[in-house]
Amino acid sequence: MCDCCGTRSGGYDQETRRVRDLPCGPYRIYLELEVRRVDCRNCGKVKRERLEFLSDNPRYTKRFAYYVGRRCRDSAIKDVAEELHLDWHGVKELDKQYMRAQLARAGRPGPKAIGIDEISIRKRHTYRIVVSDLIRRRAMWFGGEDRSEASMNQFHAWLGESKSRHIRLAVMDMWKAFRNATEQAAPQAAILFDKFQVMGHLSEALDQVRKKEYARLAGKDRRFIKGQKYALLSNRENLTLDGRQALKTLLAANKRLHTAYLLIVWAVVELSA
Repeated sequence: MCDCCGTRSGGYDQETRRVRDLPCGPYRIYLELEVRRVDCRNCGKVKRERLEFLSDNPRYTKRFAYYVGRRCRDSAIKDVAEELHLDWHGVKELDKQYMRAQLARAGRPGPKAIGIDEISIRKRHTYRIVVSDLIRRRAMWFGGEDRSEASMNQFHAWLGESKSRHIRLAVMDMWKAFRNATEQAAPQAAILFDKFQVMGHLSEALDQVRKKEYARLAGKDRRFIKGQKYALLSNRENLTLDGRQALKTLLAANKRLHTAYLLIVWAVVELSA
């Protein structure tokens, strides 16, 4: 029967194909198969016989492709290619097939808590979005064309409206596009910003106060601020005895910096609570 039109086929011929199978100890195993090529009487096309034990790449059996995918979970693609005497790109494709099969087996998730982040896949700020299930501790979606709101909406379209409405917590950085898309698709979800990025913004704000104070002052009054950026922005526990003494002198000499420093310390304590 022809796969494309379902009609009974006419004559056929055969071709011999060599496919890679699971190794036996140190020996590589190859199977030689006779695959029929069938002429379809209705559509006139030539179709090759489909063998269920072959992978998407017809040069390998399904069990060998699965074996390569399993090996890629613990080893780099380059190492697996060298060990099995395969091309790097061939191993990469088999790894992709394995991952697609695992995703199909896992089914579409219904997460309660998600983590949203972006990764750079090449230079010039080319990004993709990664969404993880924080309760099951695994990534569940990778996609988009960039880190825009439209790309984030692709995740919610993939997840479906019903499952998006069951999200209770979304952890993300302070990128506006992520927040807007989440608030629209999952308005019931609480949004929690990454505390390390918040602390980064706080440190930047404190450094801005330091720069303004240095620009405002003149002459000898500057000597307490000059060269004290590290002492001001570092964790007090990481400072040496001299660093702590310099910080104490700085805060005693400048009231505005002292106030800003205390506010930052209070915010950090709240974030760590």
